[in-house]
Amino acid sequence: MARILWADDEIDSLKAHLIFLENKGHNISPVNSGNEAVEEFKKNSFDLVFLDENMPGISGLKTLEEIKILNPNTPVVMITKSEEEMIMEEAIGKQISDYLIKPVNPNQILMVIKKLLDGKRLISETNTLSYQQNFRGISNDLNNSMDLNEWIALFKKLNFWERQLEMSDENMYEIFDMQKEEANQLFSKYIDKNYVNSLNDSEHITSHNLLKKKLFPKLKNESYFLIVIDNLRYDQWLIIKPVIEELFDIEKEEIYCSILPTTTQYARNSLFSGLMPLEIKNKFPDKWVDEDEDEGKNLHEEFFLNENLKRNSVAGKFSYNKITNLSKGKKLLSNFNNLLLNNLNTIVYNFVDTLSHARTEMEVIKELAEDESAYRSLTLSWFKHSPLYEMMKRMSESSSKVFLTTDHGTIRVKNPTKIMGPKQTNSNIRYKVSKNLSYNRKHVMESLNPHEIMLPKNNLSSSYVFAKENNFFVYPNNYHQFATLYNDTFQHGGISLEEMLIPYVFLSSK
Repeated sequence: MARILWADDEIDSLKAHLIFLENKGHNISPVNSGNEAVEEFKKNSFDLVFLDENMPGISGLKTLEEIKILNPNTPVVMITKSEEEMIMEEAIGKQISDYLIKPVNPNQILMVIKKLLDGKRLISETNTLSYQQNFRGISNDLNNSMDLNEWIALFKKLNFWERQLEMSDENMYEIFDMQKEEANQLFSKYIDKNYVNSLNDSEHITSHNLLKKKLFPKLKNESYFLIVIDNLRYDQWLIIKPVIEELFDIEKEEIYCSILPTTTQYARNSLFSGLMPLEIKNKFPDKWVDEDEDEGKNLHEEFFLNENLKRNSVAGKFSYNKITNLSKGKKLLSNFNNLLLNNLNTIVYNFVDTLSHARTEMEVIKELAEDESAYRSLTLSWFKHSPLYEMMKRMSESSSKVFLTTDHGTIRVKNPTKIMGPKQTNSNIRYKVSKNLSYNRKHVMESLNPHEIMLPKNNLSSSYVFAKENNFFVYPNNYHQFATLYNDTFQHGGISLEEMLIPYVFLSSK
């Protein structure tokens, strides 16, 4: 039952409507003017307000303004005889929830009530039923032998249902979560079995050929901004997509596959260089930094990108900009007009990666992003208030073309698995590279011959292991301490749908 305030100077003529709604179980408080509506609203709480636009005394629009001051969250439906666009625009600007033109019939009113007050419940129930109907189809897909393109299509389906079901009942979301975990188990097996062949398949878009195959051909005739948001998962792209669509038309939106390990040192260096990590080390030995060295692992991205452009005969004037804090973002924004003189402007934004690490290290961030939905929401909040968003506004206003992508994603880890190795073994908890590693084989993909997957060796007997699904590596010493510390944090470096299947998007100004 809803408590409804209805203000109309001809309220007596609406008696049949009021009786109809009362028979449906709603509690109606009728008043004859805007003044009475405001006074009644001060005295009582209401779930919904129907407001006539043209009343003696204060107008419907003024009444709307007063009600919104008292409680901005109460939905208000404007009812009017006028169809003037100016009145509609003003009412919408003052945040009406819906708009009806007289004469209205009782069923119209009932539909508005259901939409505004029962909408979330009805959507949840419909989504639950639709997912139940699609559950079997997704399960059948998982039981089939799929290629990479089919895995990408399935991953898109899973992302759709995750967002549809996040407001549904907890039991249904748990069922979905189990299905997603099953998908990650089977995807990890697929990568374990097919990764070597996929690297040799020229049809597949991966880190080392993304720019060559997708962006560089465009640079022959057009200028572009290349935006690389570090660690941007596909679901995080989907949550910022509606904001970007206010500025740009999406010409193409696709998913490509990150190489292993899914980290900046490997995947992003590969993205910019157009080479696999082993090729980078062989071609530019002074620029590649091994795991056991203390030097920064991604200090030469601009060099790698310039060499890649030269190798592919892309001529022009280029800029490279890495944004690691707010002041750098603002400084680049102030220099925007100069960027328009270049053929390619590369902007690397590190915030999302910083967010995932901060969530591990800071309890307050962990509480703000306690689950997948909250993690997405925090990403959206950052983007809407970031210098990057302001810069993309400028790009849109200047009719610039944009290629937006990322280097890898991240997964929420839940299952600690023991590993043993020498002291010099790298610290990443989703992959390890060293000699004499000991681990649970069923939790990992192992590469005893790293050159086979185009990865460099620290020494002759080095091997790589990658954590599958939501596992993470913990040493036996202080096992419980570190298992607790890293459990339920977002990590990357291993094998999962979320880490490996990541977006690339072409944008053109509206």
